[in-house]
Amino acid sequence: MKIITEKLLNATTIQAKQSPRLRMNHNFHEELNDPLNRLINALEPGTYLRPHRHLNPEKDEAYILLRGKVAVFIFDDEGTIIQKTILDPANGVYGGDIKAGVWHGLIVLESGSVIYEAKEGPYAPLTEENFAPWSPAPENLEEVEKYMAYLKSQI
Repeated sequence: MKIITEKLLNATTIQAKQSPRLRMNHNFHEELNDPLNRLINALEPGTYLRPHRHLNPEKDEAYILLRGKVAVFIFDDEGTIIQKTILDPANGVYGGDIKAGVWHGLIVLESGSVIYEAKEGPYAPLTEENFAPWSPAPENLEEVEKYMAYLKSQI
């Protein structure tokens, strides 16, 4: 059995803080082609998780916030926020389950945030069609900063 401990969360968080992307995952699945991908993802404020969907291939995604605080957004096809939730275990809000094809994204509100994710395998990197066309590409740093500030203002 693989155990999720505070030591593991802390070690993964340290790696996230040192990563240029300000996030780091620790996989529990043995291979990328496993039928169920399971991992923890340590996230730091300022990391940009571009809004996306899992449509091709079609995959549901579930996650539980183990510690910290994040805001999760659900969007319509034009990029309008249609649902927002602050995940915060201290306030009894722990996670979410997102159906395949639903546009979603999040921003990290507290350092040391770690989520546990589960998604159907095999692992498939997101293709361009799965990234929200109304959201800035990660390399457009100025637009990303503006977009993240906008999302934060909507909380």
